[in-house]
Amino acid sequence: MTEARATFGFRDVDPEAKPGLVRGVFDRVARRYDLMNDLMSAGVHRLWKDAVAARLNPQPGETIVDCAGGTGDIARRLARMARRAQLRRGGPDAKVLVVDYNAEMVAAGRARGSAPEICWAVGDAQALPLPDACAEAYVIAFGIRNVTDIGQALREARRVLKPGGRFLCLEFSRPVTEALRRAYDAYSFRVIPEIGARVAGDREAYQYLVESIRRFPDQKRFAGMIRDSGFSLVDVTNFSGGVAALHTARAI
Repeated sequence: MTEARATFGFRDVDPEAKPGLVRGVFDRVARRYDLMNDLMSAGVHRLWKDAVAARLNPQPGETIVDCAGGTGDIARRLARMARRAQLRRGGPDAKVLVVDYNAEMVAAGRARGSAPEICWAVGDAQALPLPDACAEAYVIAFGIRNVTDIGQALREARRVLKPGGRFLCLEFSRPVTEALRRAYDAYSFRVIPEIGARVAGDREAYQYLVESIRRFPDQKRFAGMIRDSGFSLVDVTNFSGGVAALHTARAI
C-alpha cells in the first residue's frame, strides 16, 4: 500500500511534516503579507474580498467564523458591514471569530488594530476550537490550500455551522481560457517569487505559494469535495477569469 502523502508546493511530503513547513512559510512572510498581496495582485484582491463580504452579508447577532483569517482583511470588512446593518436594524452585536494556525499572522493582524466585533485565536482549520453548530456563517480566504487534509477542513466547517449556515471559500483557482492560463503561469512563476525576494526578502516562500496554487483542485473538483463533505447548494463564481473563485454552499 502506498503511504499517504501531503502536498507542499510541487513536493509530496509526510503529512505530519506539512503543518510545520507551512507554519515556517507564514512565520517568515507575516510582517509583509498585506503589502505583498497588494503588489502581487495590483490591489485586485481587495475587490475579490469586497465581493466575498457582500455575498456573506453579515447581520446583527450573527457569529461568523473567519478561518485562516490571518491579518484580518476579511474580518474587518465583515465587522464594518455588520455594524452598519446593526445601525439600520438594531439588534445585538455580531461576532467575527478569526482563527488562524499561525501565531505570527494573528499577531500581525492584531497589530493592525481590531474592532469590537472581532475575536482572535490561534487554531487549526482541521480541528477548530469551537463547539458544534455555533455559527451562522464560515468563510475561508486563500487558506484552504495550505491545510494538510482539505476534506477534514471542509468537514470541520460543516460541523461548526448551524443548519442553514453559509459557507464561503475564496481561493486561487484555474483560469477559464488557455491563453489566460499561459499568461497567469508566466506571471506567477517569473514575477511573484521575484517580488517576494525583493520586498519580503523570501523568494522560497512565494515560490511555495505559487506552486501550491497549481496543486489545488480546479473549480469543478473542489465543488465536488464540498458536496462530499455534507454541504448542499454548492455554487461557484469565478473572479478575474478564474484566477480566483468563490465557492459557496449551505449546511442543509
